[in-house]
Amino acid sequence: MKPKLDENDSTLFRDAVSDVKPLRHDRHTSHPRRRPPRARFTREDRLAVLDESLHGALGDPLVASGDELSFRRPGVAEVVIRRLRRGEYRVDGELDLHGMTVAESKQAVRGFLAAAVARHSGCVRIIHGKGLRSGHRGPVLKGAVSGVLRRTAAVVAFVSARPVDGGTGALYVLLSPNHS
Repeated sequence: MKPKLDENDSTLFRDAVSDVKPLRHDRHTSHPRRRPPRARFTREDRLAVLDESLHGALGDPLVASGDELSFRRPGVAEVVIRRLRRGEYRVDGELDLHGMTVAESKQAVRGFLAAAVARHSGCVRIIHGKGLRSGHRGPVLKGAVSGVLRRTAAVVAFVSARPVDGGTGALYVLLSPNHS
């Protein structure tokens, strides 16, 4: 039910707006066109994902399960892994891969490691994420990063980070001082 307007209210309103002039609409305001949606993955990315699913590094059960990762080259003492796991090495650099595709992350990791070795860094942290938005595929970047690190000669060892530094969504990577 609408309240009835009093004649005084109508008069007061008319008096208040009596000198108001209507706006002229000479120009038509056009709204900018929306950009057409872009495909999230390129054809090459789709082929890379397909190739990796068929031939990729899915053999590491730790990567598939989302658990902690640990890797060391032959001849590296277990005490080094324990110290690395505890976060006892100073982290000289960090790379965050969130939002990258597998191909982008592999390229970024290679470039980051090359720069870290050139700077004579001893330990770096790589954040790959936990793969929570990867659905049934699990942590996709985690497996890709693990594969790149295992194939990089300058990498002496790597382990999942402490919870305060990203836990199973990040890695401490120990680099060899002998590679330049």
